[in-house]
Amino acid sequence: MLSPAILFTAVLNGLMTGAIYALVALGLTLIYGVLHIINFAHGALLTVALFAALIAYQTFGIDPYLAAFLLAPLFFGLGYLLQRLVIGPAARGEDRNILLVTLGLAVLIENALLYVFRADTRTINLPYAFEVFEIGPAVVALPRLVALGAVAVTTLILWVIMRYTSTGRAIRAVAKEKLGAQLAGIDVAHIYAVTFGLGTACLAVAACLLLPTYYVNPGAGNAFVLVAFTIVVLGGMGSLIGALLGGLLIGVVESLCGFFLGESLGQIGIFAIFILVLLLRPHGLFGEAT
Repeated sequence: MLSPAILFTAVLNGLMTGAIYALVALGLTLIYGVLHIINFAHGALLTVALFAALIAYQTFGIDPYLAAFLLAPLFFGLGYLLQRLVIGPAARGEDRNILLVTLGLAVLIENALLYVFRADTRTINLPYAFEVFEIGPAVVALPRLVALGAVAVTTLILWVIMRYTSTGRAIRAVAKEKLGAQLAGIDVAHIYAVTFGLGTACLAVAACLLLPTYYVNPGAGNAFVLVAFTIVVLGGMGSLIGALLGGLLIGVVESLCGFFLGESLGQIGIFAIFILVLLLRPHGLFGEAT
């Protein structure tokens, strides 16, 4: 008979893994909600953020969790410049061009990383990486607990920005009606770049939370972005709440499938849910039907 304590541990660990998935998906769905395109460079930018956090630790001795406060604004700036100076001008107002540009960026970034860092897999050793805490009958790793709390704080900050700031109101206006926002005097190109910057900043935070227990190589980000695409579809394209709850749900599903079917088959449940959502509710759990 399955022990409730073991099941509780699996669910709790799934929630903590899902929090990282949700943070990656938040950036992806935010960009889709405003620009209405899928950012194919999302995984490559996550890999860049992982290498940046690695270099910050190995070169300057900055703990990955502290590096998040430095890298988040830096990657916001990187995302802003990429959208304003590269993606926007190259797309020339055509959504299909944006898809091609972001796909080209992904290939360019991955090959540049491969050239500079080679294909070697890197990890770091931190004293707290294998520390555990007891929460009731469950034993959870400290880095996962920190990640869950950090994702909650990051999501709250993002919600406050979107809800209560003039920039957030402008973002929501552009997402709802671009032409109307333009007529109201909103600089749409600037808002596009700000949105892309926020989505990229989410990746920087996610990378810093991953680094203590995850590996880094030129293709490391792709594993997460594939799951993030699933979460975006599950939660509803452009829905921040959907991305958050979808990420947590996917994390639990992966954890339970890994527990019952084996670690190597843990992601079967993720893609089974993905297919079911496409069949039964194509606009996602929290998305609007079009």
